[in-house]
Amino acid sequence: MMLKYNPLHCLPSAEDLPDSDDTPVDNELQDLVPGLLKATLAWIWANRMDWFFGVDMGIYYDPEQPAIVPDAFLSLGVERIIDENLRLSYVLWEENVVPIMVLEVVSHKRRGEYSTKKNFYAELEILYYVVYNPQRRKKPPLEVYRLENGEYLLQRGNPVWLPEIGLAIGNEKGTYQGITRDWLYWYDEQGVRFLTPEERAMDAEQRAQRLAAELRKLGIDPDLV
Repeated sequence: MMLKYNPLHCLPSAEDLPDSDDTPVDNELQDLVPGLLKATLAWIWANRMDWFFGVDMGIYYDPEQPAIVPDAFLSLGVERIIDENLRLSYVLWEENVVPIMVLEVVSHKRRGEYSTKKNFYAELEILYYVVYNPQRRKKPPLEVYRLENGEYLLQRGNPVWLPEIGLAIGNEKGTYQGITRDWLYWYDEQGVRFLTPEERAMDAEQRAQRLAAELRKLGIDPDLV
């Protein structure tokens, strides 16, 4: 581990540290892709309070070093909500839990996703490293790596089952915020994709319309029921 700090020293808290690296994203997808995963996860795990999904948030691993800011990360076994002001950043000496998964979305400008960042996350002992490169044409855009004996090994399949998380992650074409393209989604162990919040709302509306139509066939005005 790279957690180089003395617990007896006075360590800075999240309130004392910048909440990001102030570097603007290179591509809108770096916000939209993690945002879709987070919104869907909030529904899947609505009754759980032992997880946190950070988007463009600094992870502090050493009080003498700047934070590393992945596009997204998932931690299990932590408080989902600290207080009403939510997290400012993710400070390892306060959380005491290393993220179980990190996601990087590759833009037209490489930022070390296949080299320095990959090696760094391995040193932090983050179990899953997920790289999504929508620019790829000859290779699959999604790569999921699992840490084994200190090295990341590419996992096969789409979606890829993540047993320690209890979900699978994969990519397929869909529509989010009116944009139809390839997106990342969560799946169950059988490979069935979880609906997004938008899709669930549309599904509910369609069911309501079908029910109203059935009531009208029976001579019942649904607006008066």
